[in-house]
Amino acid sequence: MRERWFGATGRRVPEIALEGILDVTGALVLDKLDIETLRQAHAEGRPVVIRAASAAEVKAALARPEVAAALVTDPALLELDLTELTYG
Repeated sequence: MRERWFGATGRRVPEIALEGILDVTGALVLDKLDIETLRQAHAEGRPVVIRAASAAEVKAALARPEVAAALVTDPALLELDLTELTYG
């Protein structure tokens, strides 16, 4: 399982997590990518998580370095091979 930094908290979290399992207290939770909001939260050290419903949405969210995790509701998305998705 790959992990990412959870903002400036010093905590590492799974890059893809089931919604409701990951403690996102204090994080900015977005339903879609909003670059300006991501940048502002990142500058403040605030963790950012994005809800994603498809492999393409997970890939887009995790392509942004400001994003700590992609939250999914489909357990199958936990098994995504992001290297394969990105580089083929």
